[in-house]
Amino acid sequence: MNASFHILQRIKQCSKLRLSIQGKSLHAFVIKTGVDQHHLPLYPNALIDMYGKCGHLKDAVKLFDEMPDRDLVSWASIFTAHNQANFPRQTLFLFSRMLSRDGLQPDHFIFASLVKASACLSASKLGQQLHAQFVLSRFSDDDVVKSSLVDFYAKCGLPDQASKVFHSIVSKNVVSWTSLVYGYARIGRKNEALELLHDMPCKNVQSWTALISGFVQGGHSTESFRLFNQLRSEGIDIEEPFVLSSLIVGSSSLAMLELGKQLHKLVLGFGYESNLYVSNALIDMYAKCSDVLSAEKIFGSLRKKDVVSWTSIIVGMAQHGRANEALSLYDDMTKAGSRPNEVTFTGLIYACSHVGLVIKGRQIFESMITDYGLSPSLQHYTCLVDLYSRAGRIEEAEKVLNTMPFEPDEAAWAALLSACSSRAGKNETGVRIANHLLQLGVEDPSTCVLMSKIYASATMWESVSTVRRLMTAMESKKKPGYSCVDLGKENEVFYAGETMQHPMKNEIVDLLNDLDSEMRKRGYKPDTSLVLHDMGEEEKERQLFWHSERLAVAYGMLKSARGAPIRIIKNLRVCGDCHTVLKLVCGIVGREIVVRDANRFHRFKDGVCSCRDFW
Repeated sequence: MNASFHILQRIKQCSKLRLSIQGKSLHAFVIKTGVDQHHLPLYPNALIDMYGKCGHLKDAVKLFDEMPDRDLVSWASIFTAHNQANFPRQTLFLFSRMLSRDGLQPDHFIFASLVKASACLSASKLGQQLHAQFVLSRFSDDDVVKSSLVDFYAKCGLPDQASKVFHSIVSKNVVSWTSLVYGYARIGRKNEALELLHDMPCKNVQSWTALISGFVQGGHSTESFRLFNQLRSEGIDIEEPFVLSSLIVGSSSLAMLELGKQLHKLVLGFGYESNLYVSNALIDMYAKCSDVLSAEKIFGSLRKKDVVSWTSIIVGMAQHGRANEALSLYDDMTKAGSRPNEVTFTGLIYACSHVGLVIKGRQIFESMITDYGLSPSLQHYTCLVDLYSRAGRIEEAEKVLNTMPFEPDEAAWAALLSACSSRAGKNETGVRIANHLLQLGVEDPSTCVLMSKIYASATMWESVSTVRRLMTAMESKKKPGYSCVDLGKENEVFYAGETMQHPMKNEIVDLLNDLDSEMRKRGYKPDTSLVLHDMGEEEKERQLFWHSERLAVAYGMLKSARGAPIRIIKNLRVCGDCHTVLKLVCGIVGREIVVRDANRFHRFKDGVCSCRDFW
C-alpha cells in the first residue's frame, strides 16, 4: 500500500514539474507490476493528468479510451488535457459523450473546465447555459467556477455580467480581479477598467498586462500605447514580456512598422528576445507590416518553435502570396514534430488557392480531419470553396457549399460569385448565386459590386437597379473607406472624395493627374462599372480618381525617400480599378507599393501584383 501511494505521489510530482520522461517510466512500471489493477481508476487519472500537463495529448487520450470505468476525475483530467493543448472544441464535444455514455453529472472541476473551453471559443450561448446549470447545481457556491465565469464573460465582451458574478465571489483572487479589468478594457470602457485597477488590493504586473492586452484585443491599440507611456512616465515597472508582446500585437493591428521596430528595440534592450511569446508576436507583427524578411529572420533565429511560431510564419507567407514557402515550412513543421492547429490549416489552404494547387489544397483539408482529428470550421470550407473557384472548378465549389455542415454565409457565396464573374460561360450560375444572395441579405458593398456585374452581363437591368438601391441604402450605414500611409515617424489617413481637406491637396492632385495621363498612354481605361451610382461616365471616372488608396499613394510618393517602398493599410477591399491603377503606377515610378486591405496583402512591383489579380 505504501509503495503504491509512493508511486502515485511520484506521478503527481512529474505532472507538477512537467517531467514527461520520468512520468512515462512510472507508467511503464505501473503496467509491468500490475499495481493499477487494485487502485482503479487512481493511476489512470493521475497519468492522464500528467500526460496532459506535459503536452502529450495523444498519450492522455489513448489511456483515457482504454479505461473500462471512468469517474468524474477521469473526465476532468481529459478535459483539462484538451484545454491545455488548445483544443477547446474537443473538450465540449467530449462533454456530450460524458453525459450520454457514462451518465455522469458535472461537478465543480468539470464546470470550471467547460467554462474555460467556452471562454476560449467566445461561445457565449453555451457558456450561459453552463452558468445556468452551475447555479442550479449543489456546487453553486464554488469560487473557482465563479472566477472562471468572470473570465468567460470578460472574453465574450460582457463585462457587466462578469461584474455580477465577480461581486458574488466570497474570496476574490488576483485572477478574478484581472479578468474583470480585462473585460472592461476590451470593450474600451477605460474609466471602469482603471477604477477597478485602483481598487484592486493585490495589484501586480499581470494586472497591468490584463489592462493593456484588453485594450489591444478589443481594437483599442492606440489607447494601450498611450497608457503604456503614461505608466512608464509615472515610474511603474511594466517592462514585462507579456506587456511587450501585447503592444507588439497592437502595432501589427495598426500596421505601423516603425512602431513595431521601436518595440523590437525595447525587447532587445530588456533582453527578452529569447522569450517565445515575444518572438512569436514579432514574427506576426513583421509579417502583418509587410516586412516578411524580418519575420523570416526572427523565425530562423528561434531555438525553440511552437505551433504559434510555425503558424505565424506560414500564414504570413500565405498572405504575401508566397505559397511555395508556406508549404515548405509546413513540411518542416511536421518533420519537427509540431502539431498544426486550425489556423495553420486556414493559412495552408489559402496559400494553395492563390497558386492553383487544387489537389494539394484538398489533401491538406482532408489531412486536417483524418491525420489530426480537427473539425473544419466555416472558414475552412470557405477557403476550400475559394480553392475550387479560383481554379475554375465552379461545380465542385458549389457542391462544397451545398454539402458542408454549415449554413454558407455571405463570404462563402461571394467567393463563388467572384469566380463566376471572371469566367465566361458561368453567367447562369452567377445569376443563380446573386439571386440567392439577394434573398440572404447582403452587407458587404464589394458583394454588391459582384452582383451588379453579373446582372449587367446577363442584361438583367432591373436586378442591377435593385442592387444599386441596396448599395445606396448601405452608404448611410457602412463605415467610410480609408487608406493610411505609413511613413515611419508619421502616418496619414485619407478618405475618399473631392472634399478632402489637406495642406498638400494641390500637390497630390497634380501628381495624380500626371500619373493618370501616363497611364492612359499605356492603355488604361477606368472601369466605371464598379461605380454603382446613377451618374454620367465622366463623373464616374472622377469618383474613381478620388479613391482613398490613390490619394495615399500620391502622398507617400511626395513625402517618402526616393525609391523607398510605400506601405498602405486599407480598411476595405481594394477595388478592381484601383488595383489596375496601382500595378501601372508602380511600373511608371519604379517603386514597390504594398497594400494591406481587408482580405490580404498586395505587393505591387514591376507592373504586377503578388495576388495574381485574384483577391
